[in-house]
Amino acid sequence: MIQTKHLTCPLCDGKVFLYSEALNRRYYKCSNCDGVHLSKEFQLTPQEEKQRYLEHDNDVNDKGYQNFVQPIVNAVIRDFKPIDNGLDFGCGTGPVIAKLLKEKGYSIELYDPYFKILNKALEHTYAYIFCCEVIEHFNSPKNEFNLLRNLLKEDAKLYCKTGLLKDSTNFENWWYKNDKTHVFFYTPTTLKWIASHYNFKSVDITSKLITFTT
Repeated sequence: MIQTKHLTCPLCDGKVFLYSEALNRRYYKCSNCDGVHLSKEFQLTPQEEKQRYLEHDNDVNDKGYQNFVQPIVNAVIRDFKPIDNGLDFGCGTGPVIAKLLKEKGYSIELYDPYFKILNKALEHTYAYIFCCEVIEHFNSPKNEFNLLRNLLKEDAKLYCKTGLLKDSTNFENWWYKNDKTHVFFYTPTTLKWIASHYNFKSVDITSKLITFTT
């Protein structure tokens, strides 16, 4: 394990060590929170990142993608009523979950740093927030999770869907890392660190959904 003297984890500021040089890009792992991040010099510029997102096929009527996001939709319907306010954080150009919930009478605000820059959406607190295929894009997860926590009411929930890095994962062959906009990867240990550090009461981790509760 080769420790680096000057680099720190963008989530917890812990010491990191070189984890992988897959695809000729350097990835570092944190010895504190267990998170893995793509070294800064290999990350896209904001302009390049936005262009990559514009290439995504975000059809809100795509049945396949609707099925993919259904775990979040089901969780919101199970845990909250239409009167409770929610936020789609990182909604992109095709806010599928918001569409499905609005069809059932739910009130959903939209926020995305590139496509839905509505400052008013960040001026309220919410009963629930969902981040579907979003948290792996966080260049500064420390700041982003601090923001998310402050946007949540008490007895609120944060639903996250992302590719989870497990002990059994062969990182070099893991398809999820290949997208250059995926810059931070979470292990179950990382998620538990987030829950503790940001004062969540609990975190429930399943293969299809991660749920933080305030």
